[in-house]
Amino acid sequence: QVQLVESGGGLVHPGGSLKLHCAGSGTDLRGNDMAWYRQAPGKQRELVAVITSDFDTKYADSVKGRFIISRDIGMNMLFLRMNILKPEDTAVYYCTAGSYSRRDGMIHWGKGTLVTVSS
Repeated sequence: QVQLVESGGGLVHPGGSLKLHCAGSGTDLRGNDMAWYRQAPGKQRELVAVITSDFDTKYADSVKGRFIISRDIGMNMLFLRMNILKPEDTAVYYCTAGSYSRRDGMIHWGKGTLVTVSS
């Protein structure tokens, strides 16, 4: 059974930085695309960034130039470096794995980690 466990969330001031981690277990994720999604209070869940099995990356316009997605194949891990954080980045961040090109293809989800950006 595939498990994804996020960590690294917390409270940070505007302009600050955080790095999220996602540890995968139960299968080798190297053939999967992996992504971070987020859901803010009262809003729909949205894609933050995706990194494919070929290491291509894609970012939401709202985070381009501020966030960096990366992965460690050997350790089965996914990361999200978040810089210049804004209050609107406040959300629960979810780690996902699967096939990004397929409809509803991101089939594995973690339980999320809360990021709060506030002064």
